[in-house]
Amino acid sequence: MTSIHADDGVRLHYEESGDPSGRPVVLLAGFKAAATSWRYQVPALARAGYRVLSVDLRGHGAAERPASGVDMARRGSDLHDVAGALDLREAVLVGGSMGANTIWSYLGQEGSDRVAAVVSVDQTPKMLNTADWPYGFYGYTEQNVDTYFAAGIPETGHGTPMLRRGMRLVRLLRAMKGAERELTPGELTLLNDHAKADWRPVIAATTVPVLFVAGAESEFWPSAHAAAAAALAEHGTSAVIARDGHATNIEQPAAFNAGLLDFLTRIG
Repeated sequence: MTSIHADDGVRLHYEESGDPSGRPVVLLAGFKAAATSWRYQVPALARAGYRVLSVDLRGHGAAERPASGVDMARRGSDLHDVAGALDLREAVLVGGSMGANTIWSYLGQEGSDRVAAVVSVDQTPKMLNTADWPYGFYGYTEQNVDTYFAAGIPETGHGTPMLRRGMRLVRLLRAMKGAERELTPGELTLLNDHAKADWRPVIAATTVPVLFVAGAESEFWPSAHAAAAAALAEHGTSAVIARDGHATNIEQPAAFNAGLLDFLTRIG
């Protein structure tokens, strides 16, 4: 584990595996998840010859945890600081959940000069359901926009119940070991900022290839978000993984890895 300092001095962390001369693949975990949650992807990517960088931005994993001041803009700036410190070129950015929208925050601020492609893993680019976007978080509407995430992430009643997921649940528990369930005031502020954002304009302006992956049984939003988001991008494609929840890369790693490696091969 290696440290990087953001432009405001906050300590970020990353783990590196694979071929140092290979194409960089940057893995960004979701809300409350650590870089170690990519445990089922790192070996496969390393064996395929990639330089694998699993990153903890502020407030997550082994990175420093400031009590406040973390929003989606700051997460995008942190990713910019990581890319600069590691001098990344032609990198593939892979984000799960909030990690995916962190990529859009970064691209919206800095552009794609360092980026070859993007992979968004079960994350709708707009969580608020509106007439022109019915692919948001289940139950989140303009009527409850200021209160829906006030105390945490609501139960939606969608997806396969946890206790019926078998090995999917075992993998999830292994990957998320040590994650704290309670949310601090600062984390709730970040969650609400994330929920109210709309990254569709950034996707529409993105010229690099983008793969949107969805879990067919996501607890949070309909899997159709992937195809709808791909239609916004100049070079967008989508895939839905069967019998898979929101933690798409964790619950069905074999299917996810096969699709990711195929995408990486196709972009060259």
